[in-house]
Amino acid sequence: MAFTLGPDPGAGRPALARALESPLVTSKTSTGIGRLIRDARMQRGLTHAQVADALDLEPTDVREIETGGTSLDLDQIARIASVLQDPSLAPVGRTMHLRIKGPTTLRGSIDVRSSKNAAVALLCASLLNKGRTVLEGVARIEEVNRILEVLSSIGVKVTWSPDKSELELVRPEMLDLAAMDVAAARRTRSIIMFLGPLLHLLPEFQLPYAGGCNLGTRTVTPHLQALQLFGLDVKATEGWYQAAVRETDDGVRHITLTERGDTVTENVLMAAALFPGTTVIRNASPNYMVQDLCFFLEAVGVTVEGIGSTTLTVTGVEEIATDVRFAPSEDPIEAMSLITAAVVTKSEMTVRRAPIEFLEIELAILGDMGLRYDLSEEYPAHNGRTRLVDITVHPSALHAAQDKIHPMPFPGLNIDNLPFFAVIAAEAEGRTLIHDWVYENRAIHLLELGKLGATTQLLDPHRLVVEGPTSWRSQELVCPPALRPAVCLLLASMAARGVTVLRDVYVINRGYEDLANRLNKLGADIQVFYD
Repeated sequence: MAFTLGPDPGAGRPALARALESPLVTSKTSTGIGRLIRDARMQRGLTHAQVADALDLEPTDVREIETGGTSLDLDQIARIASVLQDPSLAPVGRTMHLRIKGPTTLRGSIDVRSSKNAAVALLCASLLNKGRTVLEGVARIEEVNRILEVLSSIGVKVTWSPDKSELELVRPEMLDLAAMDVAAARRTRSIIMFLGPLLHLLPEFQLPYAGGCNLGTRTVTPHLQALQLFGLDVKATEGWYQAAVRETDDGVRHITLTERGDTVTENVLMAAALFPGTTVIRNASPNYMVQDLCFFLEAVGVTVEGIGSTTLTVTGVEEIATDVRFAPSEDPIEAMSLITAAVVTKSEMTVRRAPIEFLEIELAILGDMGLRYDLSEEYPAHNGRTRLVDITVHPSALHAAQDKIHPMPFPGLNIDNLPFFAVIAAEAEGRTLIHDWVYENRAIHLLELGKLGATTQLLDPHRLVVEGPTSWRSQELVCPPALRPAVCLLLASMAARGVTVLRDVYVINRGYEDLANRLNKLGADIQVFYD
C-alpha cells in the first residue's frame, strides 16, 4: 500500500498507524508492517540512526523492525509513526569542509590505521560465514559505513563494541536483498564484491551499479568473465546488474584473470571459498588487501596456497559456519600519505606500524630523490603475518626523480600511492614525470595542485610533469571527486602560507578516519566546519 506521510487530518492517531489499521492493508504480519515503516522512513529521507535516536533505540533495532524481526502492538506502531512524521527530524545533508592554516611543522609519532581496502573485502567476505565474524580495529570511515549500511539493510546484524574497537557481523539465514539501501550501495564501488558471496546464497539477485571515486571508466568485465566459471551470469540493465546462477560441472577450476586487479581477485577468492573443490587462479593480485582476505579465509577453514604470489590455489568447503576473530593489517596507502605529510612540511616525524612489504619500492624511489629516513626493526601486525616497521622521516633536500614515476602491480609502486609523488615532486629540485597509465582522469585532478602554487603541465590524460621546488600559497578549493588527489591537496595546504579552505571533503572521509584531528595532534592547524 502506498501512502503519504503528512499532518493527520483530525484523528488523534498518526496517519501511519491509521493506515496500518485500514482494510486495504492485507498483510499485517511483522514483515509487512516493517516494510511500511521502512518505506515511510525512506520517503522522509531519514537515516536509521535518526529514527533510532528519536525512539531511544539502537539503529540495529530499527533495522530489525523494518525486516520484520520485531512484533509491534498498535501503541508501538503509533509511536514510530509519530516519530516518522515529526517535522523536527530533517534529512542529513550538512557538508563538511576544512580550514587549513599554514605553513606548519609536524613533530612526534602517529600510528597507521587499518587498511580501508582490506576492511571492505572482509565485510563482503562475512557474507560467506553462517557464524559470528568479529573484525578488530576496523577504521570507521565512510567507505566502511556505506558497506555496513548495505549489509544492515539486507539483514546482517552489525554491532560495534562500546569502545568501537571491534565490529561483530552475524548473517541471517536468509538475506533480504529487496530491502537493500540502494543509495548507500551506489556510493561505493565495493558493492561489486557482493557477487562472489551471493552466487552461493541466492539463485538470482540484482545489484545496483557501483560508484565511488570518479577516476574514469572502471570495467567490471574481468569480474563477470571469471565468475561465469562458477555459474554466475550477469546482464546489465538500467542501473542494475541482473545476476542468475546456473549449475556447473565439478572438477578443478582453472581461472586466468584478464586483469590483475585487486577486487576481481577478491571476488574469485570468495566464490572459490564455498566451492568444495580446487580453484587455481592465475594472474591473481598479490596485493595487501588480497593477502588479508586470504588470511581470513584460512581462519574460517578454507585452504589457500600461494599467498603473496600471482598464482593462488584455493580448496573450498561446503559450508562456513565458524565464530572467527580477525584483525586487518595496516594501510600502506595511509602510511604513504603520512610520509608525504612529513616531506611537504619539511618535518621530522615517525610513522609507526607501517607495512614495509608494501612500501619498499616507494621508499627506494624516495631514497633516490634524496629523502633521509630510518627504519626500525620489523615486528608482526595483529594478524600475525604482515611485517611492520616504524619509519622516521627527516627534513631533506630533494631532487627530481631520474626516471619517470609510474605504478606497477605489486610488488611495484602501488597505484594508490602514485598521486603522493606529485606533491613530493613539487618539493624536489627539477622536473619529474608522473605517468598514471591506469586511470583516465586522475592525473587531471592533480592539476589542482597548481592552484596552491605547484608548477604542473599535463602532457595527456595519463602524464603529468611537476617542476619544483614550490612556494606553496593558500587558496580556496573544492575537493576533486577522487580520494588520493583530494588528500594531496590537504597535505600541500599544510605547507601553504595563509589559510586554505578545502570544501566538501566527503571523499577524504571515504578513506581516512579522523585525519584532520590526527594531523592536529602532530602540530597541524586544521579546523572542521560545516555549511
